[in-house]
Amino acid sequence: MPGLNFDGLAAGAATFAIIWLTRYACIMGEYHFGRIFRYVFLILGIAGAVVSILISHLLLSAIFSIFGFANLWGIHEVIEQEERVRKGWYPRKPPKKE
Repeated sequence: MPGLNFDGLAAGAATFAIIWLTRYACIMGEYHFGRIFRYVFLILGIAGAVVSILISHLLLSAIFSIFGFANLWGIHEVIEQEERVRKGWYPRKPPKKE
């Protein structure tokens, strides 16, 4: 019986965690910072893609690539989240009291 390879399982688990975390970051980022938070996703997305190119280990390169592209997709999701808040599906941050 050949040895077991858990790389695919690790990549799948990492993908699940990355998508969950970027979705949560999208909701919280839009709530606290508004549309400007999309630039955080842009920076993280580009950084993840660049790091994935520089790493020679296949599994780590794939995980960083997934991280990069999930964050690039987050740019779109911040704009969509703004629309969800406008529709009342998510709470709007109350204005600051002075």
